[in-house]
Amino acid sequence: MTALPGETPGTGGTDTPQDAVSPPDEAGAQEPTADADPASDGAGADDSPSDEAEDEAGAEGEAVDATSTEAGAAEASPAPELSEAQAELAAQRELRERIEQRKAAKAAPIAAGAGLSGTAADLLAAVRAVESGEKAGSAFFGQPAAPQAPRRPAPAAAAPPPRTPAPQTAPAPQTVSPEALDAVRAVLVAGGAPEALARPAVGALGEQAAELLRTDPWQLLAVPGVRPEQADGFARALLGADCGPDDGRRTAALVGWVLERAALQGHTALDAEAVRAALAERAVSDPDAAVREAVEEGVALLFQEGEDEEPEEDEAAEEGGLAPDADTAREPVRILLGLDRYALAEESLADGLARLVNACEKAADWAEAAAAAPSPSAAELIRTTAAAGLVAHSGGEAARAEPAALIAAARGLGLRAFGAAHSEDGRRRLAAATGDPDTAVTLAGLLSGAQGPGRDEDGALALDLLVVLDAPQLDVESAAVLVEALADGTRLVLSGDPGVLGSAGAGRVFADVLAARTCPQVVSRTPDPGPIGELVSGIGIGELNQVDAPGKEVVIVPVRDAGEAVHRTVQLVADSVPRAFSIPADETQVITVGHGGAAGTRVLNEALKQRLNPGPGRFGGFDPGDRVVHVPAPGRAVPGVVRSADAEGLHLDCGGVPVVVPQERVESSVRHGWALSAHQAAGMRWPAAVVVLPGDAAAGLSRPWVYTAFGRGERHLSVVHGVDQALPRAVAEVPAQARTTRLRPLLEALPTPDAAS
Repeated sequence: MTALPGETPGTGGTDTPQDAVSPPDEAGAQEPTADADPASDGAGADDSPSDEAEDEAGAEGEAVDATSTEAGAAEASPAPELSEAQAELAAQRELRERIEQRKAAKAAPIAAGAGLSGTAADLLAAVRAVESGEKAGSAFFGQPAAPQAPRRPAPAAAAPPPRTPAPQTAPAPQTVSPEALDAVRAVLVAGGAPEALARPAVGALGEQAAELLRTDPWQLLAVPGVRPEQADGFARALLGADCGPDDGRRTAALVGWVLERAALQGHTALDAEAVRAALAERAVSDPDAAVREAVEEGVALLFQEGEDEEPEEDEAAEEGGLAPDADTAREPVRILLGLDRYALAEESLADGLARLVNACEKAADWAEAAAAAPSPSAAELIRTTAAAGLVAHSGGEAARAEPAALIAAARGLGLRAFGAAHSEDGRRRLAAATGDPDTAVTLAGLLSGAQGPGRDEDGALALDLLVVLDAPQLDVESAAVLVEALADGTRLVLSGDPGVLGSAGAGRVFADVLAARTCPQVVSRTPDPGPIGELVSGIGIGELNQVDAPGKEVVIVPVRDAGEAVHRTVQLVADSVPRAFSIPADETQVITVGHGGAAGTRVLNEALKQRLNPGPGRFGGFDPGDRVVHVPAPGRAVPGVVRSADAEGLHLDCGGVPVVVPQERVESSVRHGWALSAHQAAGMRWPAAVVVLPGDAAAGLSRPWVYTAFGRGERHLSVVHGVDQALPRAVAEVPAQARTTRLRPLLEALPTPDAAS
């Protein structure tokens, strides 16, 4: 690895440490703060799925007046009569009854997807609106889902012609009545909170937000970006001496806040002990009682992992004079807490995947297609898909040719086969690999009805085979909506690289499917070519190797401090890479660890704009020609270019798709995009990538982060390197952050055809 010719050192600067608490970036990722909740497990600066989700409305939360300190400690409540163990068991018994009731309710006929909420419910409402032909799906985001007819197997008739993507308009904020806003503003002012929180408060709590906040001020924690100390100050201003750390309203809101924070880190559930510890850090004197009350109030659901046996059995044995057998002692039961929306999504997803596995019949006429496959790995994938309803396929960038071959083979057999990618860039690459642009869609476009085959007469997606690429980017709610939209008998292939960063939303769908081993798995034997492929492959197994790069495909640019890192990055993008590789600046992507700090995306984007597209920012801080990233929903980052602006909003070109962002959403959902975080860049590739590693970024590095960032360049990779030995140490010693989910045990407990036979 060598330096590019003609490079000259930039002017030195002071190595400013990354902000301990960086202000949220409304349209992008956010690095963890120094006071991150223990439940988040201390993720690195960009190794966290909270990136886009938490930043969507963080600015309003920071405006809350937090000058007052934590509420004074109230007198400790009397100790409960039951011991901790007895109370835990009593709570478990109570919960078992509720779980059984939920299971019984699930067994009855219900409208598919009725239990989903949030992003999943929005997507489901949109696709069902398209089914009815009333309006475009985007017009229905945020409205209740309509009931769906019972699903039947997909018909064998030919699919209708693929739909041409139409210009997209970003959904406008939900209409809020002026009366509700005025009422909330009055309550906020009375509590010392800024009026700017009125609209997000109504969005989070509904039209009755004013009454809720007046009677329960800690409901302010439901507003994204608001922290407990800010809600405490708001509550003291409204309630005075009537509130304290152990107020039931406060503890219930804190439990929900801890679980929401955990979801931003990718967890769909948390160990109950972690929740209790987080409550104790927030001055709750009896965390056990607080957790029990939160479960009773329905704020959280309680689950157990391990042996599901009644504790009375041991009590009866002891009463009969029998001691428990040490050799057959049960493993400790793990108690988990989770939010209803993620619990229902995981259960719905597990049931849906089992339905696909059990409803699929083996196809006997795929042998010839497998024999004509372009590679042995592609042939194996074709044969495996012919015999299974659900298949997991893993491999690097070069392995994407195998799902493309599968789609082409299925289409040659007269089947309705499509591939869905995470991004518009991924869709284009898949279309190029299959040679047929009509076979490739984005996952969001498929679910909204803007792309793909449309629906059959039963409301299911009109296809026989769906290949989902970039499967690690699937969050549990989107995956649940997708699987519910597939008819019985449809084959589903989840394909992706297990080494990349996980989804921005909660869950680890692809990793859980691989770990559960409830479906066939095909591991590609096709390596990524060239020096970049060799480098990234080594990182995947924990080795940072020096590779031969005779064409300067990989270049290391050492820097002394963050100021020099910014200077050299601009030099690389604007001069060196275009001169040495004939790759223009608009095809080179800068990737850095976080948004804050002296060499984060904010600073880099400002420097790159001044060099590449200077201007006054007359359109809400943007000028025509600016590279931007649009975040239409938490967890989705769509690169684009500003074209113009008018009364309708900001006009973007997002990979050839025109997008109009309403004026009121520009500030919160659009930011400059010459520099991205690795989470935002996942699922996309550029001809050249410049990865910036300033000295203050060392704590944010991990193997998945480096693997993802280094793999974004197709022809060239420059590494602006200022972290010394922290880089090889992160590759060798810092694995992916563990996520707590329930999908794997749910999948393992479901029956499969092999188990039935």
